[in-house]
Amino acid sequence: MEGLVNIPGRFLNKLHGNKIMLVAGTRPEVIKLASVIQALQDSNMDYIFVWSGQHYDYEMSKIFFEQLGLTDPAIDLNVRSGSHAEQTAKAMLGLEKIMIELKPSLVMAVGDTNTVLATALSAAKTNVPFAHIEAGVRSWDRTMPEEINRIVADSVASILFAPSNYAVINLMHEGKLLKNIYKVGDTAIDTVNKYRGLLRKEGRSLLEELNLNPHEYFLVTIHRQENTDNIENIKNILSAINELSNYYRVVFPMHPRTKKRIKEYHLMDKLSFNKNIILLDPLGYFQFLGLLMYSLTVLTDSGGVQKEALALSIPTVTLRYTTEWIETVILGINSLAGANTKEIIDITLNKAKHYCDIRENVSSYVNKLKSINAGKNIAKILKAILNDSTINPKVDLRKCPYITYAIVDFSEKYLNYCLSLYNENFLATSDIKKAQKMLIKIPYTHILREDPTGKNSNRNITL
Repeated sequence: MEGLVNIPGRFLNKLHGNKIMLVAGTRPEVIKLASVIQALQDSNMDYIFVWSGQHYDYEMSKIFFEQLGLTDPAIDLNVRSGSHAEQTAKAMLGLEKIMIELKPSLVMAVGDTNTVLATALSAAKTNVPFAHIEAGVRSWDRTMPEEINRIVADSVASILFAPSNYAVINLMHEGKLLKNIYKVGDTAIDTVNKYRGLLRKEGRSLLEELNLNPHEYFLVTIHRQENTDNIENIKNILSAINELSNYYRVVFPMHPRTKKRIKEYHLMDKLSFNKNIILLDPLGYFQFLGLLMYSLTVLTDSGGVQKEALALSIPTVTLRYTTEWIETVILGINSLAGANTKEIIDITLNKAKHYCDIRENVSSYVNKLKSINAGKNIAKILKAILNDSTINPKVDLRKCPYITYAIVDFSEKYLNYCLSLYNENFLATSDIKKAQKMLIKIPYTHILREDPTGKNSNRNITL
């Protein structure tokens, strides 16, 4: 393991203590961290960027880093592929050593990968405050490895950067104090917004190359294991794609695992002999978003694509039975079709038919997204609280080890103890202005101070 954590001496000197440690290991994480890194640089905040290499080593990803204007990672753990346990364990061994030697003031990661899980656990075990970006996102499907990673990361996080009101409410009802939750926006959408001009250029170039007209084709992405490794699911999805190609052309950049499975299942001929289906090798980030920007509807099982489609106002059909991005469904731009052939066809054609109406309906929301920069919000918050000793406070419960819960009328004096807020209809809310009731987590003696009839005695506690 020593080879995994060769820490350059210049970083030991420069970044020892009172610094932020950023950890990533996959392409989606880099996309989500790009605006954060830029904001930290603009704020003159010192940080160290650690690359786990969960999916790709740095040399393979160098062009991608450069395109996003990112600095070189200071350390590469070179974890590479493996089982969930292998990746997590390798990353933890390397991260623990780095945290012990560099003693950062804060460790931060984004999303739901094994790298994020390893970062969160390593920080917790070395008593370094952990900040989780994209906190509170839930699909409610614990068969997904990503869902477990999210829940564990949030459970040990000292600071939680939530992308939406829904995420804030989820965190409040998982026992996270409101004072540690910050609604900041979505860093992945920051990146989409920053490069809109480049996306148009890449999109137009690809349309010309593929002989496509804007908004006259469906875009397809499939990569999730529950689809690629389930022959019935992939057969149903491909049947739907073949049928949809009778209405519009279909562009299908194929993930390597997806291509491998389709060949194993002897299903490739149905696609390759269809002149209305354009099969492509995997595309770069900007190329793919360029095609997405000019598509009529996108069919995907990717969580990231659902968000990117929202940012670009592209109707979406999700080839899953759950989604962690519930706002896309509430807005009406995204619908869950699962792997049901008929539903995929019907929902996709309906999205195509109402393309203009759907885009109009989300226009105000998307315009609001353009005005938010989550990366800047995160940097601003970190600058304000980085030296705050209450991020990971020492716990002294000698006077009253009994922590209890109570529902009380909303009062600002309880905000430091607040777990969740409720409006006049007793529905959860993240808006303090609408709060009428609140659930608090508080030492029992504090409750007795508010209620003198308790006679300030632990004998009133029912066990």
